[in-house]
Amino acid sequence: MKVTVADGVGLNVRHTVGAAAPAFLLVHGLASNARLWDGVAAALAAAGHPSYAVDLRGHGESDLPDQGFDTATAARDLASVIASLGLDRPVVAGQSWGGNVVVELAATHPALVRALALVDGGWIDLPAEFDSWPACAAALRPPDVNGWRADDLRARLLAGHPDWSAAAVDATLANLRVGPDGRLSRRLPVERHMEILRSMWDHPPGRWFPRLTMPVLLLPAGDPARVASAAAAIPSATVRAYAGGDHDLHAQQPDRLAADLLTLVRS
Repeated sequence: MKVTVADGVGLNVRHTVGAAAPAFLLVHGLASNARLWDGVAAALAAAGHPSYAVDLRGHGESDLPDQGFDTATAARDLASVIASLGLDRPVVAGQSWGGNVVVELAATHPALVRALALVDGGWIDLPAEFDSWPACAAALRPPDVNGWRADDLRARLLAGHPDWSAAAVDATLANLRVGPDGRLSRRLPVERHMEILRSMWDHPPGRWFPRLTMPVLLLPAGDPARVASAAAAIPSATVRAYAGGDHDLHAQQPDRLAADLLTLVRS
């Protein structure tokens, strides 16, 4: 379905049906898409809960406007989605940059969010990782994938992620468009990607942590020490680390991640 947000931009939302409350709102990371949440959504549905996975601006099947490529606008878009769909205080989960987005959503619209799950993101602080914006931009600028063969990228993904399902690999390929000739092109233009990165540089999420009064579950891939400072700054935080996990935990371990998200229903 398409949901029109406040400025008239349409965002694609993948809805999985369930009768139990609360619903789950699922948010992807930078240059990703809502299909990466399909495995998690299926497990949530099996437990009776509906979910709504959103393609953010310029991502997936959502519209590509001329502006609004920053964390604050993405958070406002999600607030509009919650209001438009009439969701009653969903559990909100965000992965990678999507974690930063849902932190801002929950801090600025706390009445809309029952609980928060941060999936290997939400604590991303680029100024703490790089000495300058030029250094950050040079390191994180995405590669030019236009013209790559889709079959070649699929083979790379299968080799690099042997424990992923075929559906998760296909969902990752959906980050890009596949033309009739089997060649790839970007959905999110590089300049828009860099605008989002710049907003992450200018506005790290730590300022919002003390305002997160709802239960917050931090789910880092790897060492839990990575999130110790964030957990200490959030009033009601729990950490469950995924030792050896991929950054895309929702693609790699959807059933385990769904089980962790369901613990927030009882919060």
